[in-house]
Amino acid sequence: MIDLAAARETFERSADGTVGIEEEFALLDPGTLALVPAFEELRDAGAQHPVLAGAIAGELISSELELVSGRGEDVADALRRQQERRRAIFALSREHGVTLGATGTHPLSDYREQHIIATEHYRRVEEGLQYVARRNNTFSLHVHVGVKGADRAVRVCDRLRPILPLLLAVSANSPFVDGRDSGLHSARTQTFTKSFPRCGIPDVFGSWDSWARYVDMLVRTNSIVEFTQLWWSVRPHHDFGTVEVRICDVQMTSPEADALIDLIAACVLQAAREVDAGETPPELSGRLIEENVWRAIRYGLDGRLLDLEAADIVEFEAAEVVERLSGWSGASVALPALNGAQRQRRLIDSGATPAEVYAECVEETRTTFATEEIT
Repeated sequence: MIDLAAARETFERSADGTVGIEEEFALLDPGTLALVPAFEELRDAGAQHPVLAGAIAGELISSELELVSGRGEDVADALRRQQERRRAIFALSREHGVTLGATGTHPLSDYREQHIIATEHYRRVEEGLQYVARRNNTFSLHVHVGVKGADRAVRVCDRLRPILPLLLAVSANSPFVDGRDSGLHSARTQTFTKSFPRCGIPDVFGSWDSWARYVDMLVRTNSIVEFTQLWWSVRPHHDFGTVEVRICDVQMTSPEADALIDLIAACVLQAAREVDAGETPPELSGRLIEENVWRAIRYGLDGRLLDLEAADIVEFEAAEVVERLSGWSGASVALPALNGAQRQRRLIDSGATPAEVYAECVEETRTTFATEEIT
């Protein structure tokens, strides 16, 4: 049951600038770094934990968990909450003989050996999607930003459409899939976004009524039973009254995760300011934006993207993305010179094996997430 009237009211009661964070981690055997089905064990242990109670969620497969911050009053508050939870989940995992990984894909795993979480929700996902669901061993970062007003939230999503590929290029962190070098910078995006239905870059909706008519049509035609089955890379979240940005790979280290979250929140709020000023978003077809999505998937920050908002579309160096987004949004963020995919690709080019590259990634994750200072 999808209550669109209640969802609209949630947005009317929402507050601008609240932030929620969702990070997906791989659950690993410390010795082999293979995926292990430990979600239920950690979820149950965390349920009684003073910091982690309510913070551990499932994400399809039992060798993955999602760590959620809950509602922060602003991005700084959300980051403080998430930093505390990160330290706690790394400690709890260690107590249970589990190591955590934070790359967009697990480079060594065979999706055919993974198990779907045994809940009604995930059984329904598997039944509905079959191979598409079973194939999806991916790990992402989702950021929720509060936007007051249902129409505003939809228009903010519209404005963010051409921004999404730029955020993907910044976050790319998954060159491996199925034990092989994919030749891509974000194999996660290719695996997930190009496979799931109702995914990728959404159409322009323009208003809540237009969005609601579309969702209602999907319900009436037995296409969906939950609004979360719209897996778009940005969407208005009915339950939280937020704009949810979903296009990014999970980040290898806590400093780059924090900076990316700050950048995403700033982009959402800048989009809201433009909506409030009555500025009309550029009229861009999905096919143009998808061209940039592909470039971000294939080359990440090592490639070139299209300036879709220029009078005549031209290429620019993807390495300029952070500077461009910071200038547009007003964000002041410090990201490393090379993102996760670039660092992994440099190791690949030096002759490292997938196992050696992943071991390096897991160590970077452990030494930053598990010990980061809470700001």
